[in-house]
Amino acid sequence: MKKFFAVIACLSVSLLLVQSLHSEEEAKEKQLLCPVSGKAVNMEQKVAYKNAEVYFCCGNCLAAFKEDPSKFAVKANHQLVASGQYEEVKCPLSGGKLNPDTAVTVADVEVTFCCNNCKGKVEGEADGDAKLALVFSDAAFEKGFAKKKAKRARD
Repeated sequence: MKKFFAVIACLSVSLLLVQSLHSEEEAKEKQLLCPVSGKAVNMEQKVAYKNAEVYFCCGNCLAAFKEDPSKFAVKANHQLVASGQYEEVKCPLSGGKLNPDTAVTVADVEVTFCCNNCKGKVEGEADGDAKLALVFSDAAFEKGFAKKKAKRARD
């Protein structure tokens, strides 16, 4: 019986290690972009923003952001979601309940809306920055996104 539990424990630890490695690989595959330059970020260049952290490619971009965060808010808000620090909880356009059938990808982030009208407004925008602004402006961000809650360890 002890061998059985030992085997189960080893399998559980192995599974956790595999899941951990998979999560790290996913994070590396999903490259975060600097909200100022659009280049890959350096995780050491960061600043507190909306009770989370925004990452930059260099100190110059970090300084530019600190000087005028509102200028880069759309891309900073996008990064908060792309990095997994924030999650969508409501439609960013209306604040309504999410309908899974309306999901679209906006700059590598899946976004869901309350209805096809809201989805159509975003899909109808030809320019990438206009789509970002519709979904990740400060007003839309406040309506549709919330800081991701930390998972509690079970006792």
